[in-house]
Amino acid sequence: MWRRALCVGLLALALGYLCLLGPQLPPSALRLLPASLLGGLRRAGSLESRMVAAWQAAIVRPARGWARVAVGVNACVDVVLSGVKLLEALGLEPGDGKNHAVLASQQDLREAFMHFMEKGAAAERFFSDAESFHHIARTASEYPGAQLYVGGNAALIGQKLAANPDLKILLCGPVGPKLHELLDDNVVVPPESMQERDEFHLILEYQAGEEWGQVKAPNANRFIFSHDLSNGALNMLEVFVSSLDEFQPDLVVLSGLHMMEGQSKEMRHRRLMEAVASISDIPTDIPIHLELASMTDQDFMSNIVHQQVFPLVNSIGLNEQELLFLTQSASGPHASLASWNGIPDVGVVSDILFWVLKEHGKTADRASDLTRIHFHTLAYHILATVDGFWGNQVAAVAAGARAAGAQACATETIDTSKVFLKAPLEFVTSQIEAPSKISLNPDEPVVHWHREGISFHFTPVLVCKDPVRTVGLGDAISAEGLLYSEVYPQ
Repeated sequence: MWRRALCVGLLALALGYLCLLGPQLPPSALRLLPASLLGGLRRAGSLESRMVAAWQAAIVRPARGWARVAVGVNACVDVVLSGVKLLEALGLEPGDGKNHAVLASQQDLREAFMHFMEKGAAAERFFSDAESFHHIARTASEYPGAQLYVGGNAALIGQKLAANPDLKILLCGPVGPKLHELLDDNVVVPPESMQERDEFHLILEYQAGEEWGQVKAPNANRFIFSHDLSNGALNMLEVFVSSLDEFQPDLVVLSGLHMMEGQSKEMRHRRLMEAVASISDIPTDIPIHLELASMTDQDFMSNIVHQQVFPLVNSIGLNEQELLFLTQSASGPHASLASWNGIPDVGVVSDILFWVLKEHGKTADRASDLTRIHFHTLAYHILATVDGFWGNQVAAVAAGARAAGAQACATETIDTSKVFLKAPLEFVTSQIEAPSKISLNPDEPVVHWHREGISFHFTPVLVCKDPVRTVGLGDAISAEGLLYSEVYPQ
């Protein structure tokens, strides 16, 4: 009896192994399998390959796409390298991690990097000491293996959109000679946007499982810092808005507000009010997407939410750190949550997205244009939209997920042998109201639910096992989601 049980167990194990690796088995091995088993194996496939096939079928172009997109206003050159190797090259040794809102020394840099590496969380900080920063930047750019790329959320979104030959892209930001050289030929830069020197941002990457001292990264991510005065003062915002009359865009993408955190409180407040006035000058029939980024000042985030920035834009893109910081700053749902514990809970994320659109989005009695939020985290994406304003969102959220899986692994299309499914296969849609429980079907990976006039589209992300480059993923995701989105004329 035990022999029969052992044989059954071994057969089940073998079949499971075949179902997992079936799509990669060589033809000679497949020919040896019985026809009935081979048919089942092909029907099963791997979860990853089935999801990719389903995305491919779902990703269709919108009926009314964009022709001209204006993007501004933060742009720079990214210097990308290993964070641990740079800190060691600077003569720093591992120690205790500590968060710093602003970096004033190499010691602050080491502590902040270790703090976020231990969490596996992305972060961005301003380095206040110009002389110390330039020394670090020189060390970084001369380090063997350091790579220079287009940087800044606006420039990255513009560069991603420019890969589509049917689109004409205008980029406004502080563009120096090196950045201009790196930009796609399809990107138009107004002469007023050019400057003699580039702004450099240092991107310190770490891999999943990488160790330094007592810290071990739970997943791959990056820590960004700069001493960037041009972007910090939003110097090109007025140039950007004034250039729209001639360019006549179908869509405006705005980013860089987070760069003002390095300014004094008074300067920041004044510049934010000037930004609001400039954004108000953009014709209301041109949709505006605002890409958020890492912030540390709750008052500043609260000002962005409440002082007429959110109501002026139609769409927002953000990640899990920015979403949690937003609800903490504006006393939204789950504001007492100090940090995410692993993969952000879908129900909690859904509650916060719902609150943002209900409290600050477009309603019958509120003068707000905000009708769309694109949320992205490592394991999944959610598009939340007010009904009646946006179309093709199944394709949009699927395209964003596809872009994440391909770009992280530096492959043109998703290679299912290099990615894995990390999203929960079951989740609830709210932690506040009576929720729906959803079970994920890999053959229909875009899940939809509805809540009081707001639609949610969820899809998992296939996470790269050995990511080549993590910086710019959020910008690529938002760009791809916008590319496949359609705004309904009102």
